[in-house]
Amino acid sequence: MAPPDGTVTSLADVGAGHRSVAGGKGANLGELIRAGFPVPPGFVITTSAYELMLEETGLAQTLSGLLQEDAEGGTIRAAFSGAAMPAGVRDAIAAAYRRLGSGAVAVRSSATAEDLPGAAFAGQQDTFLNVVGEEALLIAVAGCWTSLWTDRAISYRKRQGITTEGLAIAVVVQSMVDADVAGVMFCADPVTGRRDRIVLDAGRGLGEAVVSGTVTPEHYVMDRRGRLMSWQPGGSAVFTGAGSVPGASAAIGRSSKPALSNDQLTRLAGLCGRAVDHFGMPQDVEWAVAGGSVFLLQARPMTALPPEPADLNFLQKRIGPTYVEMFNERPYPLDVSGWLRLGLFDMLRRMAGSIGVGFPTVAQILPEEDGVVVRLVPPVPRPTFKILGAPASILARGRRFKLSQWTGDLRLAAYLAEVDRLNMQDPGQLDWAQALQHVRRIFAGLAPITDLRVSYFPGLLISQARLRSVLLLLGKSRLAPALNAGAPTQTSAANQELDTLAGLVRADPSLRAVFEQPGTPDITSILANPRYTDFAGRFDAFLRTYGHRETSSVVLSSSPTWSEAPEVVLGLVKVLVDAPPAKTDQTGNAFRELLAHPAMKLPRFRRLVLNAVEQAKAGMAFREDTHFFATALLPPLRKSLLSLGQQLQAAEIVEGPGEVFHLRFEELCTIADPARLTAGERDRWRSLVIARTAKRRELAAVPLLDLIDLFGETARGAGALVKGSGASRGTAAGAVRIILQPAEFGDLRSGEILVCPYTNPSWTPLFQRAAAVVVDTGGIGSHAAIVAREYGIPAVMGTRNGTSILTTGQRVTVDGGTGLVMPAT
Repeated sequence: MAPPDGTVTSLADVGAGHRSVAGGKGANLGELIRAGFPVPPGFVITTSAYELMLEETGLAQTLSGLLQEDAEGGTIRAAFSGAAMPAGVRDAIAAAYRRLGSGAVAVRSSATAEDLPGAAFAGQQDTFLNVVGEEALLIAVAGCWTSLWTDRAISYRKRQGITTEGLAIAVVVQSMVDADVAGVMFCADPVTGRRDRIVLDAGRGLGEAVVSGTVTPEHYVMDRRGRLMSWQPGGSAVFTGAGSVPGASAAIGRSSKPALSNDQLTRLAGLCGRAVDHFGMPQDVEWAVAGGSVFLLQARPMTALPPEPADLNFLQKRIGPTYVEMFNERPYPLDVSGWLRLGLFDMLRRMAGSIGVGFPTVAQILPEEDGVVVRLVPPVPRPTFKILGAPASILARGRRFKLSQWTGDLRLAAYLAEVDRLNMQDPGQLDWAQALQHVRRIFAGLAPITDLRVSYFPGLLISQARLRSVLLLLGKSRLAPALNAGAPTQTSAANQELDTLAGLVRADPSLRAVFEQPGTPDITSILANPRYTDFAGRFDAFLRTYGHRETSSVVLSSSPTWSEAPEVVLGLVKVLVDAPPAKTDQTGNAFRELLAHPAMKLPRFRRLVLNAVEQAKAGMAFREDTHFFATALLPPLRKSLLSLGQQLQAAEIVEGPGEVFHLRFEELCTIADPARLTAGERDRWRSLVIARTAKRRELAAVPLLDLIDLFGETARGAGALVKGSGASRGTAAGAVRIILQPAEFGDLRSGEILVCPYTNPSWTPLFQRAAAVVVDTGGIGSHAAIVAREYGIPAVMGTRNGTSILTTGQRVTVDGGTGLVMPAT
C-alpha cells in the first residue's frame, strides 16, 4: 500500500501500513474504515506537515540540540510556542475542514509511537473536542504538535524504551458525533483476562469524561454475543454534548437504569468481535451511540492483558505452590531457552522418564507471547507404557544406590572437577563462536547431577514411603514433616557459617556499630578496613564456598548470585547479629513423642522405625544438596552469558550486557559474529530487544499464575487477618516485617514476623531470627516450610495476599497449626 502524498489526506486513504505517515491512531482508524467499520469521517494532517513545520521554522535544529542536552518538556514546548505554521499547511488544513462541512470536530494527536502493543500512550498526547472554526482548528493542531513534548509523554516514552529517533506526530480531525451515550469497550476482561467476556463503561454524552476518569461510568459485563451478565449504575456525572462550549457541561443524576438497550449492546459486541478478528488480538475500543447509530471512535490493542484464568486440576493445585516459588520472577527468553530447557528441565524430564512418566515441554509450562513468558502452567506428568516396569526399576535402584553413600559417588567428584575447569576459563578472552561453545559446555556440565538424581531419587521415594507407612501404623502421621527436618545439609552449614560471621560482628564493638547503622553495610569500606581483617577473610571464604547460591531462584540464570551481590549476604549477617528469639525444637519434640509410643519398646520394631527416620532425612538432604551443587554452574554460566552481552553491546545491538537475556539462546546461535552484522541486521536485533523489553514492562503487574487460581478465594475465618495453610506448628506474636526482595534482608529484626511473597534457600537464614514466617506462596513441602520446622517457628504458607494485607509494624499472632494470622491481643 503506497503512502499518501502531501500534508493532509483523507482518513479513508490510510491504513495499518501507514503508521509513519498517519501515526498510530490515524493508521488504526483508517484501517477500520477500509474494513467497513462505522467510523466518523475525517482527515489526517500527516507527519510530513509536522516535519515541514520543524524545517521551515528552524525548530528541527533547535529540537536536536535540546534533545542532546536532555532538556525538560517545558523548555522544548517553549521553543514551539513562537513557531508559525507553514502557509501551505494552513491552507491544506482549512480546505480539508471545509470539505468536512466546517462543523464541530474532534482533533486528536496521533504520534508514530502510540497505540502499539504494550504501549498504548493513552492520554499522553492531547485531544481537543468541539473545535469549531478554521482558526480554532489551527490552534488545536499546533497544540497537538506541542503535546508530543509534554513531560508525561516524554516520561512515558523513556519508560517504554522508545527513542526520539524518527519520532513524529500526525493529527486526526473527525466530525464530532453528537453522542447520546459513549464510552470505552474492552474486547476481553482487562482484570481477569477472560477472552469470552466484553467489559464496557458508558456515560451519557461525550465519552471524554469516561476516558479521562472524571465520572463514575455505568459498568457492563457481557458475553461474546452481547448478552448482559452484570450491570452497575454510574455515579453522578456531567453531560457534554457536541457543539457545546468547551468546558461547559450540565449535571446529571445517578443512573437508575442502563443507558444502553439490549440491541445496542448486541451491536457493540458484534463490532468488538469483528475488531478482534480483523486485528488478531483483543482491542480497546472507544465508541459512541448517536441517533440510534453506533460509531467506533478509536481501536488499539489492549495492553497489560492477563492470560486467561487457569483451569487447574487437583494435581496441578498440589504441585503448583512449588512451581510458583521457583518462578517468583518472570523468566527471560534466555533463561527459558538456555538454563531451563537445556539444563534443569532436561533433568526433570530424565527423572520423570526413569519412573515411566512423560514430562511436559518448557513451552507447555511457560507459554510465550511475542517471545516473552506470559504465564506459568503447573505441569501434569503423563504416564507412559514404561510405567509398568517402574516399580521394579525403583526397587532395583533403591537397593543399588544407598542415600547414605551418594556423596562418595565418583560422578559428584567428576562434576565438581568440571565446575572448577569451567570457572578457570575467562569468557572475555573468547570470540563469539568460542563463547557460545563454552555456554553449551556449561549446560552439558549439569549431566552428572542429573545422573545422580536419576540413580538416587528412588531411594528418596522409598524412604518417604517407609517413614509414612510406619507413622500411619503408629497413628502418628502428623509427625512426618517435623521428622523429615533437621538433617545436616549444605544449606544448614551455610546458615551456621553466617551465624559465625554474625558472632565476629558481635564481638567487635566497632564493627557492630557499622552493622547497626540504617541500611545494608558498605561492603567496600568493611573489607578495606585493616581493623576488620578477620571478618573480611572469613567473609571471603564464605563466598568462595557458598557464593554460587542464587539470590532469587535456581531457575533464573538472569539473577545474580551471592558472590555478585555480597550486600545480600551482609544483610543476612546483619539480621543474625541480634540475639535469636526463643524457639521450639519441633524435630526434637516429634522424635520424643515417637519414642514414647508403646510399640517403640520392641527392639526390632524400634530399629526399623529409627532407620526409616534416618533414611527419610537422608533423602531430604540429598534433594537439598543436589540443588546446592547444581547452582555451582551459575557463576560460570552468568559470566559467559554477560560476556556475550558485552559483545552485543560493542556491536550496538544492546545498551548493556544484561539485555542479552531478552534474546533466546538459539537466536544467539544464529549470529555468526555481532561485529560483522550489517546496519539493517543490527537494527532488527535491537528492535527485537526493545519490543521484548516493552512486553515485559507491560506484564510487570500480571502474575505468572494468579494465586486465586491456585488457592481459591481464601475464607479467613472469624477475626483472621490472613489465612493460609498451616505448615509448621506453634504460635508466635510479634510485629510484622514485610520483606519483598533479598535487598531488604537487613531490615528484619529479631523476634519479628517475617511476611514475604516467596522464599528459596537463600532466605532461610532469616528464619534464625524471625518469630514466625507468613508466605504468599508455597505449601507444606516448600523450602520455607521445611526450614521453619527445623528452626521451630510457626509457618503459614499460601496466604495469597499476606504481603498486601499486612503492614510492617502491625502486631499479629501467627498460628502455624491452623494457618491463621490474627490481630495480636
